[in-house]
Amino acid sequence: MDEALLRSLTPGVLTVLVRRGADFTAAEDAVQEALVEALRVWPADQPGDAKGWLVTVAWRKFLDATRADTARRRREDRVEKEPAPGPAPAVDDTLQLYFLCAHPSLTPASAVALTLRAVGGLTTRQIAAAYLVPEATMAQRISRAKRTISGVRFDRPGDVATVLRVLYLVFNEGYSGDVDLAAEAIRLTRQLAARIDHPEVAGLLALMLLHHARRAARTAPDGSLVPLAEQDRGRWDTALIAEGVGILQAALARDRLGEFQAQAAVAALHADAPTAEETDWVQIVEWYDELARLTDSPVVRLNRAVAVGEADGPRAGLAALAALDPALPRHAAVAAYLHERDGDPATAARLYAEAAHKASNLAERDHLTRQAARLNARRVR
Repeated sequence: MDEALLRSLTPGVLTVLVRRGADFTAAEDAVQEALVEALRVWPADQPGDAKGWLVTVAWRKFLDATRADTARRRREDRVEKEPAPGPAPAVDDTLQLYFLCAHPSLTPASAVALTLRAVGGLTTRQIAAAYLVPEATMAQRISRAKRTISGVRFDRPGDVATVLRVLYLVFNEGYSGDVDLAAEAIRLTRQLAARIDHPEVAGLLALMLLHHARRAARTAPDGSLVPLAEQDRGRWDTALIAEGVGILQAALARDRLGEFQAQAAVAALHADAPTAEETDWVQIVEWYDELARLTDSPVVRLNRAVAVGEADGPRAGLAALAALDPALPRHAAVAAYLHERDGDPATAARLYAEAAHKASNLAERDHLTRQAARLNARRVR
């Protein structure tokens, strides 16, 4: 049973139902029932037209649920037509579904959360971590979003900014290694860049390509994380870097700076440095200043503290860090790194251990635990 095939077909099937008039929540339920039916039937008799089969079954499930709900009888004339027989068109509807989920009746934050959950395949926990809120809070936000669009016609697609935010978060979750969604996010962003001439779309694509270029060097053969400064730059994908830099330069030349272009500029400066020691940290701090102005994001200010520590010394980095909330994710890890560079291994070891306890994925936890152990072993000697 090819579960990967089912996952790849789900957005397109959901889009077909929404376009035929199903409200989003009912369509999502019907598609889930169709997937359950496929898991039961396909191992013995997989259809030749997998998408067409799922569309037909999901539509019938939706019709059954609609007919059973007397409050929705007024819509039966619109939903009773069966889809035309024959193969479903081989069209990738995923990007269109991203726009439909970014509905104008939702706030941007709710639209992003709903799309990540329904289309991106992320769990509520992963979405909550990306937004720095408790999981229960995010679960309530997603539920409210579903209620808001229940019964709403999806004939007004959402705005580009919301779709970009979703694609960015999907890429980040995939790049973290917890769920492999990075390549899919790049594919969809390429499609978006081909359709929309917008510098921030180009900036996001450049950012993804520059980060993805380093992916092979981010982990050791045993699966452990390799920090940027220790990566084998010979393993970086120079073709992706060249493409990303070219796209970024064209976007910046239009003089309409946005946060994704600024982030891509930071990534380009890292990619341009032949060695970690030759990184232009002064320019990176300047780009983080631009990012802080554009976003007022505490995560940006945390990354800026690292850059300040590299450009002006660890004491300056710690001073920048002191202005931030210690509850921020990775705050302890950044503090540990800066204290180690400042010659305080005892504090650094304690903070690395604290950061490991708070880490959101196993690879990061293992890396931080090893850092703490390394410093503790050095103190014992």
